[in-house]
Amino acid sequence: MAVKALLHYALEIPDQTVGEKFYTGFGLVDEPGRDGAVRLRPALLKRETVLLYGGPKKRLHHVAFGAPGAEFEATRESLRRAGVSQVDPPRGAPEGGLWVRDPDGNLVNVRPEAGETPPADPPLALNSPGHTPRTGARGCPDRFEARPRRLGHVLLFSGALERMIDFYTRVLGMKLSDRCPGIIAFLRCTPDHHNLALLASKGPGFHHGSFEVGGVDEIAMGMQRAHDAGIPVGWGLGRHVIGSNFFYYVRDPWGSWAEYFHDLDHIPETCAWQPRDFPPEDALYRWGPPVPEDFGLNRELEG
Repeated sequence: MAVKALLHYALEIPDQTVGEKFYTGFGLVDEPGRDGAVRLRPALLKRETVLLYGGPKKRLHHVAFGAPGAEFEATRESLRRAGVSQVDPPRGAPEGGLWVRDPDGNLVNVRPEAGETPPADPPLALNSPGHTPRTGARGCPDRFEARPRRLGHVLLFSGALERMIDFYTRVLGMKLSDRCPGIIAFLRCTPDHHNLALLASKGPGFHHGSFEVGGVDEIAMGMQRAHDAGIPVGWGLGRHVIGSNFFYYVRDPWGSWAEYFHDLDHIPETCAWQPRDFPPEDALYRWGPPVPEDFGLNRELEG
C-alpha cells in the first residue's frame, strides 16, 4: 500500500491574476479549466501541477497524490484501519478520488492515477578533470528561459511534525528519506529523494513548491529573469545537503516561494537506502548566499 506520485498542489490566494502572472513568469503555462481555478502546468506535460483558487489570503487549498491500480483501494483500506474519515471535497476541486485531512488539517486528495513523466532531456555534456564528453563545441549556452519539466515536491510547515510523519508514512505508505530531528523531515513516494518535506512550525502553512529544470545554467537563467522582472531577490544559487540538489528560490507575491531544482538524489525501490539524521547545520545548504531572514517564516500564522 502506498501513494506513488505527487500530482499537484492547490493554493487559495487573494488575486488569481497576480498568481497566474507569477507562475507563468516562473515558466509554467496555463491549462484551460471549466471552473474558477487557474490551472498551470509544465509545458511538456498534459496534467496541471498548480491550481490557484480565489480566497481572502494565501493558504494551502489541497495537495493531491496518485495511487494507481490496486494501490488506490489499498490506500483507502489503510485510511479506514487508521480511523481516518473521508471528507467532502471543497467546492470547485477536481472530481475523483478520495479526500481526507492530515493531522495538520490540510486537505489531501488521493486519486486513482499514475504520475506523468516528461520526455527525457539529452545527456548533459559537461567537461571535468579527466573527462571531456564535449569536444570541438562551445559549452556556454545561448540565452534561454527556465522551463520546468515537472513538479518534484512541496514543503509544508507543520505544527505536528511527528504526527505528520506518522500519517504520511504509516497510513499513506510514503518513506522517510532523511531528516533533522525536530526540525525537518523529507518523505518520498517516487524514486526522488523527497516529494514532501515537513518543516516544524507553530502551525501549518505552505512554504514552497519545487520544479525540476535541466541544469545549473537553467536555474541561473530563471534567477536572472526573476531579477529582470523586478521580483524581489530570492535565495540561491546554492546546493542543499539533504537531497543534494542545486537550487534557487523565487519569492512569490504572498510570502512563500517557488523553487527551481536540479540533480536531486535518486532512490530506486530496490535501493537499500537508510534514512539519516542530519545535524541542524546541514538542514539547509552546503554552499550559497546567506539565508534570507524570512526564509523560514510561516506568514500564515501572522494576523
